[in-house]
Amino acid sequence: MSKKLHNFNAGPSILPKSIFEKTSKSILNFNESGLSILEISHRSNEFKDIFSEARELVLNIAKLDSNEYSSLFLQGGASTQFLMVAYNFLYNNAGYINTGSWSDKAMKEAKLFGNVIELASSKDKNYNYIPKNYNNISDLDYVHLTTNNTIYGTQFKSIPNFNQSLIADMSSDIFSRDIDYSVFDLFYAGAQKNLGPAGTTLVVIKKEIIKKIQRQIPSMLNYKIHIDKDSSFNTPPVFSIYACLLNLREIKTKGLENIESDNKTKADILYDEIDNNSCFVGFVENEDRSNMNVTFNLTDNNNSKIFEKICKERGVIGINGHRSVGGYRASLYNALQIGSVEVLVTCMKEVESLINKK
Repeated sequence: MSKKLHNFNAGPSILPKSIFEKTSKSILNFNESGLSILEISHRSNEFKDIFSEARELVLNIAKLDSNEYSSLFLQGGASTQFLMVAYNFLYNNAGYINTGSWSDKAMKEAKLFGNVIELASSKDKNYNYIPKNYNNISDLDYVHLTTNNTIYGTQFKSIPNFNQSLIADMSSDIFSRDIDYSVFDLFYAGAQKNLGPAGTTLVVIKKEIIKKIQRQIPSMLNYKIHIDKDSSFNTPPVFSIYACLLNLREIKTKGLENIESDNKTKADILYDEIDNNSCFVGFVENEDRSNMNVTFNLTDNNNSKIFEKICKERGVIGINGHRSVGGYRASLYNALQIGSVEVLVTCMKEVESLINKK
């Protein structure tokens, strides 16, 4: 029998065990239909029911009115949304808050369609904080921000208020906390962190802003067409959406308030150890620390082999920092259990004990 693994990968990431069990059964025989979920038609009544419920649950969880908002499950990851947002809505100027690699990439794509104004940036300190002061510019088609930076481990603890349309990349903290989603005119998230397996991308869009589309846009990149076609302009990724549906049901049952409380508890346990363990140091300024992606380093990199050996022995995996940053990163997504965080903390304590004995 294999030992239990504690999965801290940043994405594709951990999902509830029940999702694996139910999707496994559906691959062999979906709802006693005799067909696999992998082969049922995307136009069948079975899948229409799946898709309809998933899209409704998204709006329900976000407390958004279906008369005002539409939820879409598209393809191409959040990276395609960098492009689609600008293609549909950038005609003159757009404001971007630069908090790291993903917002930087979003800005790069947007520059193909109009003038991108960097309203604020934390690049001066290698993105280890969330900027608080923004250039006040009134003539903007929209403002774009990344609510949680997966690589550097920063998170907007509150969403800043702007007079322009607000658009957000929420790929790594979607439905991890109870916030007011109505402040956004559009938000999007790659599924492979808190929603489901890779293969689909959630987009929630306020129908009113569709009126702002002025140029001809290729069909696959046009939000209006996806809304008009009920998110089925082309063949949707059936399996990924089904897995998202199962997870959305669990999110709805548990409630965002309880999910946020659990996530905060997990983060507090780990940050407390980082702050009180002489062998480790946090990367991010305390007030901006992410509850989803905890980034930290050893105070002496010569101890890396010791730490990584202990982690391997205890089944702790996926904590290496992003290749562009180094160090360590523990991702604490919704499905990660508090017990796994406690195992990681035990590893850190063991490192300190061994080093102090030298």
